[in-house]
Amino acid sequence: MVNFLALLGWNPGNDQEVMSMDDLIRLFDLSRCSKSGAKFDYEKGRWFNHHYLLEKSNKEIADLFYPIVLSHGIETTHEYVEKVVGLMKGRVNFVSELWDLCSFFFIAPTEYDEKTRKKRWKENSAQQLGEFIEQLRIREPFDVEGTEEECKAWIASKGYQLGNIMNAARLALVGEGKGPGIFDITEALGKEESIRRIQRAIDILK
Repeated sequence: MVNFLALLGWNPGNDQEVMSMDDLIRLFDLSRCSKSGAKFDYEKGRWFNHHYLLEKSNKEIADLFYPIVLSHGIETTHEYVEKVVGLMKGRVNFVSELWDLCSFFFIAPTEYDEKTRKKRWKENSAQQLGEFIEQLRIREPFDVEGTEEECKAWIASKGYQLGNIMNAARLALVGEGKGPGIFDITEALGKEESIRRIQRAIDILK
């Protein structure tokens, strides 16, 4: 915030925008202060906050986000929240934006975005996701890299369209068409919860 406010009515004489307090002290020159009124650029402020948010560790952000998660009646661990933060912090400008973006990590979808459903859920999605579940079920360890590699190899061997399965799986896991990588989601949720969500979508959307 100090970095952003310092540039409202002053500039260092070059294109540098991100500066530490030491940089600001060292570079400050009263002659470079603007004579006109400062203009508050809200989007620029968001950009600065995003930049500094990315510089914080997952633990530091989780310390701030964990109470927000608990306030929604969620029982979870700080370790899990930290994992979610690692996947999602690059998508927000403020910690307060995290819940709306990643609540699906804590609450399974009870409905599915209609626009995404019409576009992404195909006639054969239920059948293919049923087979996809079996690939997830036998996968050990249930990590990101290995699960992704084996599932993609299986999809190719079946001659299925990768995009069709991944888009349908995302809808089942998240409830809409947004979110991080599918196998980042399944690894975070765990095998049982991932399978439960996909099966529920099959039962509802088939």
